[in-house]
Amino acid sequence: MPVRPPSEIRVYRYPLLRCPLGLRARLLLANGIAVEGCGFGAPGLRVGEVVFTTAMTGYPESLTDPSYRGQILVTTHPMVGNYGVPSRSRLYHGVLLDYESERIQVEGFVVAELPRPSHSASVASLHAWLAGEGVPGIYRVDTRFLVEEIREHGVVMGVLAVTPVNEEPPSWDELARRLASSPSYDELVLAEKTQPSAPVTHRPEGRVRARVSLLDCGVKYGILRRLLERGIEVTRVPCLRAKPEDLLDGYDAVVIGNGPGNPALLRGPARVAAEAAASGKPVLAICLGTQLLALGLGAETYKLPYGHRGVNKPVVEIDTGRCMVSTHNHGYAVRWDTVEATGLHPWFRQPDDGTLEGLRSSDGLVMATQFHPEAGPGPWDSTWIFDKFAKLAEEARSRTG
Repeated sequence: MPVRPPSEIRVYRYPLLRCPLGLRARLLLANGIAVEGCGFGAPGLRVGEVVFTTAMTGYPESLTDPSYRGQILVTTHPMVGNYGVPSRSRLYHGVLLDYESERIQVEGFVVAELPRPSHSASVASLHAWLAGEGVPGIYRVDTRFLVEEIREHGVVMGVLAVTPVNEEPPSWDELARRLASSPSYDELVLAEKTQPSAPVTHRPEGRVRARVSLLDCGVKYGILRRLLERGIEVTRVPCLRAKPEDLLDGYDAVVIGNGPGNPALLRGPARVAAEAAASGKPVLAICLGTQLLALGLGAETYKLPYGHRGVNKPVVEIDTGRCMVSTHNHGYAVRWDTVEATGLHPWFRQPDDGTLEGLRSSDGLVMATQFHPEAGPGPWDSTWIFDKFAKLAEEARSRTG
């Protein structure tokens, strides 16, 4: 990928920088912006697309969201880590309650300040958690400056290096060479790393209202929790190996889940999603799932300049004008002018920039949201979509016996 030559690298650092954790860090962006700060988490070097989130809370959920795989995450909130890290012993129907997957998914984490945790439910610090999972982080940097750069010029690839203070860090020239030799985020099939290795079934406690399959490119556990709490049994199918019959045979409805990366690289899963939509069974697509469904039905996707990432994003239901605050994590979207080819109708839009945020069929059996109705983290304004889907799935089950 193109990287600014070393002579054009501009380095920003706070004066008199002191790093109490014994680690220092360097972050270089492909556009030549470089920041030096203190390190936390694990020493090491990671390359990823640098993106930002406007969420003020919910960093355990964000860091474990598989949709962030392949990305270095910058948070706009100035202090992160103040309530520590929750226990992994809290489960809901066997699914982790406070996490969105089994591991940290981001390539690196960028925060302004890293306070000591103070919360009764905390079992570790953010630093200790990242260190235990081998993920580097950088703090005591001007994250507002970084976010302004991204908003002005768009997301960009970056390289993050964390080293002990008593060791020589990689030079900016070395980091530039590493960045130049690394593939772009848009070229990576990241679902290979976030899909399950084999089908996985999650069963609710009590009566099963319906059985649904889920095309899993890296599903958030919040989606599983919302389905399980409504009495839905869920079988997750690895998205890159799935065939239409894997999702349709023996199931009452289908979920096309979220995940990381460029949807245009996932033509196979897109065709499977289209087959599901044509089956006559209820279908719910979320985030990447919406893009795959649209691609499979003949629409086109494009990359947003800096994406939508946060828990405070408005969406408007087009027919009613009702506005909801929702959770977002996407860098791609469906082109408005190609929707007609799908046979679906626009359902939601984003009022800030007009992005298409939802699609649905005339009969209501196919629903797709670009935002995340399950929250995790985020507001609960749109969880009614799961109520609607669960009712459709239960009705489909009653018809087939």
